[in-house]
Amino acid sequence: MTEPTPAHSWWRDAVIYQVYPRSWADSDGDGLGDLPGITAHLPHLVELGVDALWLSPFYPSPQHDAGYDVADYYGVDPRFGTLADADALLTQAHALGLRVIVDVVPNHSSSEHPWFQQALASPPGSPQRARYLFRNGRGPDGAQPPNNWQSTFGGSAWERVTEADGTPGQWYLHLFDVTQPDFDWTNPEVATELERVLRFWLDRGVDGFRVDVAHGLVKAAGLPDAPSGRHELLGPTADQPMWDQPGVHEIYRSWRKLADSYGGAAGAGGDVPGGQPAGEDSARILVAEAWVSPSAALARYVRPDEMHQSFNFPYLMTPWLAEGQRSTITDALAAVAPYDAPQTWVLSNHDVVRHASRLGYPQHPGLARIAGIGPDDPQPDAQLGLRRARAATTVMLALPGSAYLYQGEELGLPEATRLPDEVRQDPTWFRSGDTNPGRDGCRVPMPWVADAPACGFSPTGRSWLPQPPEYAALAVDQQRGVVGSTLELYRTLLRTRKELALGRGTLTWVPTDHQHLLAFDVRTATGPVRVLANVGGPPVPLPAGAQVLVCSAAEPVTDVLPTDTTVWLRP
Repeated sequence: MTEPTPAHSWWRDAVIYQVYPRSWADSDGDGLGDLPGITAHLPHLVELGVDALWLSPFYPSPQHDAGYDVADYYGVDPRFGTLADADALLTQAHALGLRVIVDVVPNHSSSEHPWFQQALASPPGSPQRARYLFRNGRGPDGAQPPNNWQSTFGGSAWERVTEADGTPGQWYLHLFDVTQPDFDWTNPEVATELERVLRFWLDRGVDGFRVDVAHGLVKAAGLPDAPSGRHELLGPTADQPMWDQPGVHEIYRSWRKLADSYGGAAGAGGDVPGGQPAGEDSARILVAEAWVSPSAALARYVRPDEMHQSFNFPYLMTPWLAEGQRSTITDALAAVAPYDAPQTWVLSNHDVVRHASRLGYPQHPGLARIAGIGPDDPQPDAQLGLRRARAATTVMLALPGSAYLYQGEELGLPEATRLPDEVRQDPTWFRSGDTNPGRDGCRVPMPWVADAPACGFSPTGRSWLPQPPEYAALAVDQQRGVVGSTLELYRTLLRTRKELALGRGTLTWVPTDHQHLLAFDVRTATGPVRVLANVGGPPVPLPAGAQVLVCSAAEPVTDVLPTDTTVWLRP
């Protein structure tokens, strides 16, 4: 089989849809989404027009962090189904022409993982403890943490254990929840085990992995204190000893060789449980979740012998301001150009405020608001937020490279900002002393049918998080086939993007005298497409004689481009 040229590899311009399993569809009525529920609703993704789906974790887990605390990397949590259900999902997705990417969590395990339980039962200095980052405490009695690192979820990143004899003992590192102990990646046993995990799922037919906390696996030698005690997941990472250390790149070079060894191995419907879809190539891909800045540092993760893609978080965090958008897009494309890598574009995911709500606030230079919203916080302007979200998505889906969508954004779902405190489950809420609302608001279950129990999410009406009242009017059945609906806008954007091969194009900025206007051309084999976005300014005249291909606004445009509206034009 002849390997495809890089320009025609499926992942270079793919649109990939994130499914959060517990919130997609509940097939058995227990209030928690599951794998059979996902399989049953795969036709929605075909109808939408995406190329692949990415599944957040479904592995056995105590669910202290919604599955990102993995107790067994080789199974399926009974709450989500069985391995047979996973195989059936892969088979059906591939039969429908969809590829499937799954989460892998290599930075930490659950504290209930057998390895960690063995570590707790073993003495300091034992091989079992060497799989994790156990250290002696500071001070004469070891009562102080080994360094000043803070958990991303709040509080110290260290937890002290009680030894077998009942005495206070060593401390272990957890950059996230206390139930998520960090692996020690200087131990070759850890690398061997995680490669075994990758092989297990590749052998079952998955098309790639989204690598959780890809920038965190390797820590600075000696685990030095962080400058001024800072621990910034979102800020510059160059001086942070827990993030973006050079050693992570050697790990991903090894993983890339492994992934490349599977390219084409399964074939179309091959001899593994999940097969693979027929298509122009069958590359298995690696996608980095790496909160790294500046863009040049993030781009190192997609060098030719490392990852295929890395999430473009600077773009997600850029406010809806023309100059900021132009600068971020320019920097992002320039950063990956030396490596001939595609850039990725994303506006929402399971960790940030949905962009239909995030953009409903006044926009200011700097980082956009991504932290959770509670009922006592200032509330976003829902109508404005949705209009801007549609305009921003219309910009995003015109950009060269690959794009990621988060479940429900095609419906214009807002953040659930008024969840009662008693239903919250995000560990961020608890570790912040009930002050940070956390991420539950973007994880509320999907509405499928307006007048069905739990809006069609669950046959019994049970739902692990309550859906806000406004979700019913936004359900799939209320928008399918409705001209001007957000669902139909997304379908039109994705169909037109594919027809015009925009993801494989090249971008050129168009000079403009309007400071609020974002203007660029995307040139492809099908001809140029001009993209104009009015980013919060007064109406702007449209070019005379231009053909409007797509408009983000529900109402048609003729001679002028209204505020917070994006169009694709044939010049």
